[in-house]
Order: sequence, then structure tokens, then C-alpha cells
Amino acid sequence: MLTDAEIAERTASAVAAATAAGADLGLRSDDPRVLYDVFSVIVHLQPEPVVVRVPTVLPPSYTRNPDVQTRQQRAELAVTRWLAERGHPVVAPSPLVPAEPVRREGFSMTFWQFVEQVPDTNPDLDRRMEQIAQLHATLRDYDGELDFWAPYGSYIPEGLAALRNLPELIPTPDLERAQREWDAIGPVLTSRAAFESAFPGVDVQPIHGDAPYHNMITTPDGELWSDFELVTLGAVESDLAMVGADALAAYDAAAVSIGLRPTDERVLRITEAAGRLAMVAALAMAPELPMLTSGIAPMVQQWRASPPVTAL
Repeated sequence: MLTDAEIAERTASAVAAATAAGADLGLRSDDPRVLYDVFSVIVHLQPEPVVVRVPTVLPPSYTRNPDVQTRQQRAELAVTRWLAERGHPVVAPSPLVPAEPVRREGFSMTFWQFVEQVPDTNPDLDRRMEQIAQLHATLRDYDGELDFWAPYGSYIPEGLAALRNLPELIPTPDLERAQREWDAIGPVLTSRAAFESAFPGVDVQPIHGDAPYHNMITTPDGELWSDFELVTLGAVESDLAMVGADALAAYDAAAVSIGLRPTDERVLRITEAAGRLAMVAALAMAPELPMLTSGIAPMVQQWRASPPVTAL
């Protein structure tokens, strides 16, 4: 496990890399300010209206093959720029620099417009579900290149594999159960052809990919979508996993009213199972981010208490 001092040193290195990369792009930053520091260090290059996201805690596939991370970052930049150009409420890439990942001092970073955030807001979940339906409707027209269910294809199996060498983080019976569950559902989440064969009539489209109801920023001018780091092709159910029955009903009503299909119960169960496995797999990053062990513990406990997934 990294110590607090080592994490502070990593944060300082990320800030220095972001500042230097910004300077190379003509951005002046007299007083860089860290806005957030968990999986990424988010740096406001004050006084510029630019925020740099510097991922620091990475899944194994990104560490092993930096091109995989760059590809996903390019997808995120392309999708958010496309949404912004169509007037959809989104935190957009900064127009002051090229919309392209920048690699500096071992970090791959992206540059975004700075927006003022209104703190301590309590979102209306029904309204948030309507906004997700509207986002899905807009994303249906996006024709850029995206991988199929990019978060699941590598993140879960590689995380489970890494946990085999970290027995102090998860008991062996739990890890064996998680692997059996992934073996049962993984084939339809890693192959578009297999998914469409298993769930005929359930269409696949661009989706946010990472619990979008948690990823809106409230600003003085309204709410903006953010954090498209896991944007991917998939079924919309993946964006709605574990929101609860009332929120699903609100989504379905909004979706049907604008010509989208309602959620499919079988697909929802599979994507919720994958979401729980993603929490288990995330423990593999705990050596780089020790807070994960306590932060994820309640979700792992919920998974442990749920019936095992044995088949589609």
C-alpha cells in the first residue's frame, strides 16, 4: 500500500506535469489548484479557464499498454466535443488547446473547460433520469468509433486476475465466486455478436458508461454532464444499474415519451451483476489507492450477500 507521503508525492508530480504540459501549449498557470484527487488529479490551471485531468490510479490494461488509455481518452474527447457542438449540456474539452491527450512525465492527461461548481446540491433523481434519457437519445446519432463495452472487457477480468496475487484484499472463496460469475456473464459483455444473440431486439448504442446519474456538475447556469472516461458502446441498462425501481420507472417513462425503448429486465440484471463485479475488481487498485479498501467495502458486502450469478 502506498503511504500518505507517497500519495502526496504522486499528486505533486501530477500537478507539475499538468502545469508543464499546459505551458508547452501556451497556457500560463501562476497558481495551479487541485480540485479533486482520487483516481485522477484534477488541476485548475489558474488563472486560465482550463482544468487538466491527470489519471493517476489506473487499471492494469492502461498500465501495461498506454495506447489503450490514449484510445479511450480520445474517445472521451471526441464524444464530449460532439455533444457540445450540438448544444447538449456537457463539460467540453478546452478550446484553447488541441482536443488530444497529452503524455508528460509518465502521465496521460486531457484538458477541459473550467466551470464553476455549485456545492452541496441534492439532485432530483427523477429529473436526472429524464436527463439520462435525453442523453441517450442524443448519443444514438453519434457515429464515431467506440469499443464494445470497453469498461467490462478488460477491467473486470484483469482486476480479478490481479487479485489472485493480493490475498490480503479479498478472501479466496470470494475471488473464486467472482471469477465464476464473470465466466457466466462475461461472454455477452465482451462480444457484440454474443450479446445480440442472447438479447435479440435489445439495441446497442453509445452510452456514458459510468453511472451518469452521479456524473453531472451543477453550475450557476445549470447542470452539465461530465466524466465520460468510460464512454463505450453498450446497452442503456448499463447506465442505469442499481438506480432502484422508482428511478427506472422515471427513466422508462421519459425514454418512451421521446421514442426510445424501455429498459429490458434481463439486460438490467446482467449489467447490475457486472457493476457489482467491477466493484470487486476495483480492489486490485487498492495498493495505489488505499482508501478503496474501506470505500468499496459496503458494496462488496452487498455483493457477498446477494445470490450468486450462475448463468444468463
